Amino acid sequence: MKTLADRIIAFNKQLEFKGKLPEGIRIMNPFKEEPHAPAISEEFYKKYYNDNKPRHLILGINPGRFGAAVTGVPFTDTKRLRSECHIAYTGKETHEPSSVFIYDMIHAFGGVEKFYGSFYIHSICPLGFTKATGPGKEVNYNYYDSKELTAAVYDFIIDNIKKQIALGMETDTCFCFGTGKNEAFLRKLNEEETFFGNIIALEHPRFIMQYKAKTKEQYIDKYVKAFNSVI
Repeated sequence: MKTLADRIIAFNKQLEFKGKLPEGIRIMNPFKEEPHAPAISEEFYKKYYNDNKPRHLILGINPGRFGAAVTGVPFTDTKRLRSECHIAYTGKETHEPSSVFIYDMIHAFGGVEKFYGSFYIHSICPLGFTKATGPGKEVNYNYYDSKELTAAVYDFIIDNIKKQIALGMETDTCFCFGTGKNEAFLRKLNEEETFFGNIIALEHPRFIMQYKAKTKEQYIDKYVKAFNSVI
């Protein structure tokens, strides 16, 4: 019998955007571009999701260059992959502030086994984007950063939220990382598609680490309280 891990791994393997992107925007697909990501992510999901217990879905924005775009695991950079998940990695080391916050929060929640036993993190758009800023230079770009990009990936987003729910996710409550544009987009989408009964939005980890680092513990407490409300 296939487990949730098997279904997540298959979902990641089938991820492919075939539409046309605005000029200067590149899509990141770690499962086709990063040599280590398929094996790393498979080990991760086999370790924490090798059962058929439903999880609550947490949706971020889209993968960033130094986290999921390298490891294939949302909000998990290579440092946390090794130190917190104890999964070997021999490639280029990456550091993502969002990953630091998430794993500090996971510790406060009760540890990786407890957290991943109840929650599954991915993104509204499961593949990330970069924007060219000069010869050989690029920066992270979000699906909502231009109307043209949002329109280009709109159907892709809807299709993949449906696929992720079908993996074995609870639909009474969905968590959203981001209380600005990401939340607004997801709420509007939910009104149209009725994916979830309720959406709980939390400040994005990147925002917290960049602008609210001095009060990080307050946000960790807020996250833990929100997650405990559904288990």
